[in-house]
Amino acid sequence: MKILAIDPGPDSSAYVSYDTETKAPVPYGFNKIPNKILLKAIEELEDPVKWPYGDVEYCAIEQVASYGMAVGAEIFETVYWSGIFAQAFGLDSVVRIPRKAVKIHLCGNMKAKDTNIRQAIIDRYGGKDKAIGTKKTGYGVLHGFSADTWSALAVAITAAETVLK
Repeated sequence: MKILAIDPGPDSSAYVSYDTETKAPVPYGFNKIPNKILLKAIEELEDPVKWPYGDVEYCAIEQVASYGMAVGAEIFETVYWSGIFAQAFGLDSVVRIPRKAVKIHLCGNMKAKDTNIRQAIIDRYGGKDKAIGTKKTGYGVLHGFSADTWSALAVAITAAETVLK
């Protein structure tokens, strides 16, 4: 199955296209772009969904959750965009993945931080030298990932291996 995973933000969102049909599931497209551009790309999709990197069957969006703390306007704007992306993709093909589910699935611990999640993903792809690589040794499938694209990949992996399996 092919998944478009989104880590929504108030102004820009990270996305990853993820393919579980390959021998080893791999991301095959990723970026962080302004929300309006991502929305336009989703709205222009056809049935079956045609993403710039190929067909996509599902959309997995990181679910915003409250942990009892006061939140500001950025959080409400992120929730707003999350709903817009889900509506544009088609609600029947969207799954929402809470951050807690990502932490438990990839790290087995609710106290995991972004660095722990990143390392768990790198380990899945054979360690840093193989997964990310270098100019000298050759680049791996995770070369170029940064901050929010790691989060989107974590959402894709969790969705593929738990909710959508």
